[in-house]
Amino acid sequence: MDALNQQQAVNNLTACRLLYGAIALVSFAAIVYIALFVTQPFVRGHLGDVLVVIPIHCGIRVIWPRKPRLLPLYVFLFACFVEFTQYINLLELLGLAHITWLRIVVGVTFDWLDIVCYAVGCAIMGLGEIIYAHYIKRKPASKTGSPLA
Repeated sequence: MDALNQQQAVNNLTACRLLYGAIALVSFAAIVYIALFVTQPFVRGHLGDVLVVIPIHCGIRVIWPRKPRLLPLYVFLFACFVEFTQYINLLELLGLAHITWLRIVVGVTFDWLDIVCYAVGCAIMGLGEIIYAHYIKRKPASKTGSPLA
């Protein structure tokens, strides 16, 4: 690989990291806003659960910008694991239920509908990955052959 192609690859990875970092920050800010200021039950209870997997997915993509093929599935399984800890009331079992911030981060109420919401969020991210890979990331080659054209 020549120096120009190496630099182009580095630039592409940097752009990918910046894109996913921005999406992670914006989606995290939306989740915090919903948690603090939104009282409408559908938005707070379901849209927030759809959104919660997005900063996790994008945060992983910042660290590993080359797409792991099954990342949406892995994020979904992680979200299901967290929901399972709510089902078995893990914080109570460990004697940590009195720690407010931990109760907020992990959650304390199991709901099957949350798992459906996580699946929807992961499906959205999977679809976004397909769109990014096929329509945005691939740029047509220039007609002149110049990398600057």
